[in-house]
Amino acid sequence: MAEIQFQQMTSKGYHEIQQEIEDLKKQRPFKIAQLKAARALGDLSENTEYSTAKRELRHLESRMRYLDHLLTYAKIVDPKDNGTVQLGAHVTIEFTDDHSQETYQIVGKQEAEEASLNEQKLSFDSPLGKSLMHQQVGDTVNVKAPATTYQVKVKKVEL
Repeated sequence: MAEIQFQQMTSKGYHEIQQEIEDLKKQRPFKIAQLKAARALGDLSENTEYSTAKRELRHLESRMRYLDHLLTYAKIVDPKDNGTVQLGAHVTIEFTDDHSQETYQIVGKQEAEEASLNEQKLSFDSPLGKSLMHQQVGDTVNVKAPATTYQVKVKKVEL
């Protein structure tokens, strides 16, 4: 039997998924009403409104199932304030080649995928995230990205 893969995430990421599910549940009755109204228009084979409403309802229900699956197999990780890079921590790094600095929050895969670029969230499972996990201030690590290898130095770790 296959081993269950738990999705590690922050409690904030877990609650964001819960909120999205609740928002989708509120939209569902409207989508069903749209589908019924489009069905009442007649010939379903050439009814664009019906096809669109059906596709949107299927997408909504598929998204709800996917998110529910994520929560079912979620493992919430609570970070400890021990100066180590871990899920939920904010880490400031310096790229050793140009000495530029960036600050990221280390999060689960789903939370990183859903984040906008200006939120500075980094998946613990990305090449940079993997290299930073369990490091401490002052550590310099090699990051193996698909196209290159580079070094970063951990400057600050905080919750």
